[in-house]
Amino acid sequence: MIDFELSPDIADTRDQLHMVAEHAMRPIARDYDEREHEKPWDFINMMWQLSKNSGIGPGASKDKKEKTVDAERNLRTCVAVEELSWGDAGLYLAMPGPGLGGAAVMAAGTPAQKERFLSRFKGEKPVWSAMAITEPGCGSDSAAIQTTAVRDGDHWILNGTKIFCTSGLMAGDPSKSDGFIVVWATVDRAAGRAGIKSFIVNAGTAGMTVAKCEDKLGIRASDTATLIFEDCRIPFDHILGSAEVPKTSEGFKGVMATFDATRPIVAASALGVGRAALDFVRDELKRQGIPLRYGVATHKLTVTERDFMDMEANLQAARLLTWRAAWMMDRGQKNNLEASMAKAKAGLVVTQVTQKAVELLGPLGFSRDLLLEKWMRDAKINDIFEGTQQINMMIIARRIMGYSSKELS
Repeated sequence: MIDFELSPDIADTRDQLHMVAEHAMRPIARDYDEREHEKPWDFINMMWQLSKNSGIGPGASKDKKEKTVDAERNLRTCVAVEELSWGDAGLYLAMPGPGLGGAAVMAAGTPAQKERFLSRFKGEKPVWSAMAITEPGCGSDSAAIQTTAVRDGDHWILNGTKIFCTSGLMAGDPSKSDGFIVVWATVDRAAGRAGIKSFIVNAGTAGMTVAKCEDKLGIRASDTATLIFEDCRIPFDHILGSAEVPKTSEGFKGVMATFDATRPIVAASALGVGRAALDFVRDELKRQGIPLRYGVATHKLTVTERDFMDMEANLQAARLLTWRAAWMMDRGQKNNLEASMAKAKAGLVVTQVTQKAVELLGPLGFSRDLLLEKWMRDAKINDIFEGTQQINMMIIARRIMGYSSKELS
């Protein structure tokens, strides 16, 4: 099983990114929270160069010559994402890089597709990718997707609307980057889940429009876009996985495998936000001369001490679940259950920890002079996207009890 001590390479990555988070992200976090639809280009360009030249950042390989596969890629990514989200979750999500779209290609793409689409993240200019799943009439039940993909000779034609697409503007607008969006669509509505496939749509493809960007509660430095597809024509080989519709929903599991890669990453981001709040409370309690007495019997602790230690313990439990899910994926092991457990635990913990942090510090926690109230706002999305708390708990129950989606829904 996983060694609870990080390898020297990952520890080094973590330490470098912590410096970036502290000195490059924290100072501008409030500013870009206030200016939601402005991009922090100085930070974006710095992180692009850092990722390319130093090999650090989410998904970056320590093997610059790429002679071997990074055996700790997913664990490294989770550790990196936690540190960057400790700096600021919105700025982390605004960073260029493979993102969720790249994770989908890594999880379900062919070797040729991985080389073709992921190689563009090695260029001189920043590039984004995104994943478009949610629709106006389809949220947590991704099997109810209405966006269609119809084959027309050597092409697919996509029609539909996608909402709440993280980095949809930067990935879909050709004036922003040479990016792409992974779009979930059905090739056969009558087939239900079995007909759901994912497709790669390049920025600037005719028929794809970035309609608007949302005004949000949290993670405001990143863009969240609505995308409209009207007779959007893409090459046939832009489908991830097989184009055939199986007789059962087994094919849908291949599409859902994307979540096995992305849910631990979302959990890691939640950990970073929660840890930011926890660290701030610890420092403030110390400044005010309020002790945290470890090793003292529980009944002798103050309410503040018990609350803080519960926060700390739950955050560590979520971290271990996250690392386990990433560790399993690095070793090619099925991690569907573990990915959902990590996401569910981290999403719940970060909302509880940040709310309790604000509560413990009272008016100080509620003040906009500090970042604590912002972290509480940033936290909630982690309990919603990439599968809500309720959806992930249902998946966990199915896997543990051996039920199908029809038997437990």
